[in-house]
Amino acid sequence: MKLKNRILLFAFGWLGLISGLHAYLNVNWASILNDYIPEAKRKFNVAFIPVTCHLACPVTDYISKFSKAGEIFLPRMFQGFPEIKEALISNKMQAAFIVAPLAIALKSQGVPIKIVYLGHRYGSAVVVRKDGPIKTFADMRGRTIAIPSRFSDERLLVFRAMKVWGIQPSEIKMVEMAPPDVAGALAAKAIDAFSMGEPFPSQAEMGGFGKVLFHAREYWPDYMSCVLVVRQDMIDNRPEAVQILVDGIARSGLWLGKGKAYRDDAADFVGRFYYNQKPALLQWALTKPLDRVMYNNLGPRKPDFDLVRDLMIETGVLDKKIEFEEYTDLRFADKASLKTAWKYEIGTATAE
Repeated sequence: MKLKNRILLFAFGWLGLISGLHAYLNVNWASILNDYIPEAKRKFNVAFIPVTCHLACPVTDYISKFSKAGEIFLPRMFQGFPEIKEALISNKMQAAFIVAPLAIALKSQGVPIKIVYLGHRYGSAVVVRKDGPIKTFADMRGRTIAIPSRFSDERLLVFRAMKVWGIQPSEIKMVEMAPPDVAGALAAKAIDAFSMGEPFPSQAEMGGFGKVLFHAREYWPDYMSCVLVVRQDMIDNRPEAVQILVDGIARSGLWLGKGKAYRDDAADFVGRFYYNQKPALLQWALTKPLDRVMYNNLGPRKPDFDLVRDLMIETGVLDKKIEFEEYTDLRFADKASLKTAWKYEIGTATAE
């Protein structure tokens, strides 16, 4: 064989090898092949972003891999809530973890979704620069603070603090920013503060440039931020699949509540296999202290959501009153409350 032909053969072989490796490592084959399975047996897509508010989603998926039933849904990571909103509307995602005000707003706009469970309690904070001029919330006047969305509990948290300190909305500038970007923006002094869910407050603390001005529970007892929503067609056509998902999230919450060792384990596999974050960051957010983020008592409660709805109306992001029963479906949470935690070991996962 001539040298030229050998070079061409080698080049085509190398190109084929690289293309094959790329397809094997970077293409989500599970998601692609899932589209060809009959709809009644198809796994459904669940959207999340890399925050501890959504941690029960990857925990459930990971532990399910070792269970007899196997994976029960396909988790899909996004970087921000606007993209998740569009994916829900277009039915690319059949379920998602999103901030509660966004869920209420989408339902009021006619998007066919229902809240079926909470993602967490607590786990959000207002963070400022460690060496900056802001010592109390009164110093926020004239400053810029980042929030994940105008339809977020983190925005409403800022308004609750403003009311306590007598600060007018015009005195603070709020900017929407994807959660993974806020710590870097604070370090670069592009913003003065951010109101965000974990692990980004922990990231600023670990980096040595940020400090928590206050945790959400200081101004909002029983604070919740993110909820699990499911499209109405999934609820109508495959309620048993929705129940399995909620059961898994509930069990994962109980599992995470069993102690530091369980949270350390979750920080390790979620950080490496789902969030693309250093496990040490998640470990900090989940254990310093252990109640920094909580995953129990996650059934939707009317007083919690009435408070969120009324704050949305007061702050101008909801133009009409919508009742709790219109945007929630409690039957899945009611049944999940009877379930037990995962008993998880590598190679097996059962309910104990």
